[in-house]
Amino acid sequence: MYQPHATVIGDKFWAHLKALAPQRIRPARSVLLRQGDPATHVIVLASGSALITLAGDCGERALLAVRGAGELLGELAVLDSQPRTATVIAAEPCHIHIIPATAFLTFVDEHGLLTPLLRHAIARVRESEAVRLELATASVPLRLASALCRLVEAASTSPSELTVRLTQTELSQMIGASRNAVVNALKPWREEDWVRTTSGGGLLVRDIHAIQSHARTQT
Repeated sequence: MYQPHATVIGDKFWAHLKALAPQRIRPARSVLLRQGDPATHVIVLASGSALITLAGDCGERALLAVRGAGELLGELAVLDSQPRTATVIAAEPCHIHIIPATAFLTFVDEHGLLTPLLRHAIARVRESEAVRLELATASVPLRLASALCRLVEAASTSPSELTVRLTQTELSQMIGASRNAVVNALKPWREEDWVRTTSGGGLLVRDIHAIQSHARTQT
């Protein structure tokens, strides 16, 4: 089962890592890391959730994963001294710590964390491969339901209702579908009041389990 970094390295080391930099707040929809940028730092996600997205040559975007509190963001690029391979976007307001690459590498070396971090990175790669397979083979309702489920699971709290701060156009880009296909997928869910459109253009997810069950019947 997939575990967050905080669990992998333990509460003690996680607390020490956060102490290396002050806490900062980033609003929903802000870019935390950008694909192609140099790996100058690692982000500790103390609260909130973030989207891991991949941009194609023509500007299209795909949602690879959703990360919640207790995760490191951008650590693999720092470990192998390569540019960022994905863009990370705050899915909701986030509390983060920005750790310089040199400080992070020293911390990893001093506490012998390289092996567990690399094993964790391999698990992430496998997760991303599963998501890519889903994007290539699953129906639009199933892709959309899966994306919403990942957002709900990674949210900083576990409310009965969750506001997804992404427009329908952004959601369509994330799951590799047309906006019209997303609108059509949402229509029966709206009629059942499992999801609502918010005034800011996002979605209020009211019953993710009903959404998932209905999406499976559309395959």
